[in-house]
Amino acid sequence: MLSQQELKQQAADAALEFVEQVAGPDVIIGVGTGSTADLFIDGLARFKGRIGGTVASSERSAARLAGHGLKVLDLNDVAAMPIYVDGADEIDANLHMIKGGGGALTREKIVASVAERYLCIADESKLVQTLGKFPLPIEVIPMAREAVARAMAALGGQPRLREGFVTDNGNIILDVSGLSITDAPGLEARLNNLPGVVTCGLFAMPGADVALLATQNGIRRLDRGG
Repeated sequence: MLSQQELKQQAADAALEFVEQVAGPDVIIGVGTGSTADLFIDGLARFKGRIGGTVASSERSAARLAGHGLKVLDLNDVAAMPIYVDGADEIDANLHMIKGGGGALTREKIVASVAERYLCIADESKLVQTLGKFPLPIEVIPMAREAVARAMAALGGQPRLREGFVTDNGNIILDVSGLSITDAPGLEARLNNLPGVVTCGLFAMPGADVALLATQNGIRRLDRGG
């Protein structure tokens, strides 16, 4: 039996095969945040000198990339990326995701929007039938905390402030439990339109393009629309 750590490594290694296919001196790779993304970053170190650089979705990932000698670029200086690689807290068969357990959801969403393809890397335990068992993170401007919390309660959620946590953007996070999300794109649009919400942790407009899910029997690949 492979451990969860070994499964995460398997998923990270599968994503590195995609990097091998697109690597080149002008190629920029988008990199996410989290424990599985950390393993991807460690493997990406072997591409030092073979790619043009990286864009990180958090200060944490930027520091890890730089620690391996990989060039980290400001997204404002990057026009296109072939792939963005990141994990997920939950993902469904439509490749809609809940993300933000690490608190980097806004920057993750921004960096992913510039990439041609989003590769989600995860172990098979993250694949769910219905999103919502994992509390949905929402990044909120501090003064809107209670207004957004009331709006989430009206939708049937139980919002809770992530105590002692401040995002890289200087905001707070509300983690909302008790949701059963059957229309992820619709809910994402609704929540992102709430005054004071920077972004919510639903990644469904669009979701991932490819999911590389590590199982005890190897990588299970899911493609959007496939």
